[in-house]
Amino acid sequence: MSTNFFTDNDDLKYYFERGIDWEPLVKLNELNYRSPDGFDNAEDAVGFYREILDMTGGFIATEIAPHVPAMDHEGVSLQDGEAVSPDKWNEIFDQMKALELHGMCLPRELGGMNCPLMIYLVNNELLSRADASVMNHFGFHGGMAMAMLMFSISEGTTDFDGKKGVITKTRFAKEIDEIRRGDAWGCMDITEPDAGSDMARLKAVGEQDEDGNWLVTGEKIFITSGHGKYHFVIARTEKVADPDDPMSGLKGLSMFLVPTYEEDEDGNRTRIVEMPRLEHKLGHHVSVTASLAFDEAPAHLIGSRGEGFKHMLTLMNHARLGVGFEAIGMCEAAYRLARDYAAERPSMGKMIDQHEMIADYLDEMRTDIQALRAIAMAGAYAEEMSQKIKLALQNDPPADALEQKRLERSEKRYGRFSRRMTPLLKYLGAEKAVQITGRSLQIHGGNGYSQEFGTEKLLRDSIVLPIYEGTSQIQALMAMKDALAGIMKNPQGLVKRMAQTRWRSLSASDPLERRVAKIQLLAMGAKNHLMTKVAARKVRSLQGKPLAQWPKAFLKDWDPKRDFAFAMLHAERLTRLLSDELVCEVLLEQAQKHPDRRELLERYIDRCEPRCRFLHDEITNTGARLLGQLAEPGDDQADKAEAS
Repeated sequence: MSTNFFTDNDDLKYYFERGIDWEPLVKLNELNYRSPDGFDNAEDAVGFYREILDMTGGFIATEIAPHVPAMDHEGVSLQDGEAVSPDKWNEIFDQMKALELHGMCLPRELGGMNCPLMIYLVNNELLSRADASVMNHFGFHGGMAMAMLMFSISEGTTDFDGKKGVITKTRFAKEIDEIRRGDAWGCMDITEPDAGSDMARLKAVGEQDEDGNWLVTGEKIFITSGHGKYHFVIARTEKVADPDDPMSGLKGLSMFLVPTYEEDEDGNRTRIVEMPRLEHKLGHHVSVTASLAFDEAPAHLIGSRGEGFKHMLTLMNHARLGVGFEAIGMCEAAYRLARDYAAERPSMGKMIDQHEMIADYLDEMRTDIQALRAIAMAGAYAEEMSQKIKLALQNDPPADALEQKRLERSEKRYGRFSRRMTPLLKYLGAEKAVQITGRSLQIHGGNGYSQEFGTEKLLRDSIVLPIYEGTSQIQALMAMKDALAGIMKNPQGLVKRMAQTRWRSLSASDPLERRVAKIQLLAMGAKNHLMTKVAARKVRSLQGKPLAQWPKAFLKDWDPKRDFAFAMLHAERLTRLLSDELVCEVLLEQAQKHPDRRELLERYIDRCEPRCRFLHDEITNTGARLLGQLAEPGDDQADKAEAS
């Protein structure tokens, strides 16, 4: 067994040594090197980041991984209204507390290490390679503390000294410090018994008493690390304006920070919010998943009324990045178990890794993991650069107007890439985690089905990834919506890009660039086909309306449930195609800078080319029959035309 999960991974080391452009990120993270306690240059900062991951990589491999099977077997229980974890689990988190890991990304002036989000996410991959339960619970410490800080900054309750480059005051300083010390943690409470992905149906309410204090009442379920002290809770503060408008219900949601218990100096706990139930799950046995009952619990409003959905998206965006890195860690663990087992298992005169099908499985697993890590690293970098440029512009804008415009352009560019990447990473990572852990079990044969070899646990833990933090289907709908919205805003842009890409597919001097261009053409062609179908259906729906109403009806009066039916049917296929396109683009950029990465790009293209052709064929040639079956009364003519 490895003694360090960071130093034994050559692909991870590539990003630290060559794959990440550290200078701009460190410069923003260190506020242009103004802090007297900070680093003076990127080289020193990256050296510190490497030391942190070297330390945590060794700690995870030697102090966590060996104890995971026993902790998974013991699980958690509910005793007298409180969650009870295994003794070893508590010992591990005491060690993390001593190492001060919960302040990894917090600014130094708040007692943290001031590491970039990138380091936190890579650490999540290392933790997930050992155990998803530990990784998830760890993430709800520093992650929620950073959320408190970010929300305070966005609402204007954090003071910043631009000359010194430090925070001087922030709204939730006491709570942040408690989490940083490892004495508490937070979580986010969204799901309710009758409202999962459909947040417009949330019923928990936030109301003010006669003195203006906020109180939250309602029930939340499936809350990860719900035994924590500080909860970000989504609750309804405004009435639904139009019951038939699915977005109307979202506009009435607000976000609150709710402490769920108090402790005296002796550690005696008084519960404000009851925790009546813990879920008994297929996997993640040591990760608490709780139900919570709020009964006029005192709460702190985050931002303004009606901003809950916006704030939730901020939390969920970072959570989905986290799931992407979690998936990579689980895939890495599954691949290494399968690789090592296959190298030692004889069958039919040779080790099974020398059998063609098993060799093909292992090659595909390795390729997919490296591809996932490529888009995860690129996406995490873009998200962090976007957020930190925003903060710099908000708190300490440059005096030079040209520099300000340059930063604004950079922020938009990084933001666009992050928005494009996040649902694709969450989708592809979650789906590949289930596939790769299942394949690892299969390579182990009957041994894989037993608990002794660890593969069945990885499969159990992976199955929730396509469900939590937004299902795979939600990610597909988001990716489809953004792709088609971009075309609607600028249809000529797609025509121009297709022409340019077609030329590159024929004339580029690099054969790999030509192959990537052909994959891009398939993705563009699929988007163009879906948009054409959507537009044609919309035009048919205008029949019978006065011509003067056509511009408004076509440009503004869209019914997502009806007008986008064809696109929604193919959303998941389009997402898989867009994911392959994104991976190829990122790997091509790496290969052009570092020739030794060409071999990885070629491996990936060999596998995705036939897949992309098939997905394009499915999108452009199937779907009419099923849509005809789903048609509502009154849609007959439209669906007959669709089928033809």
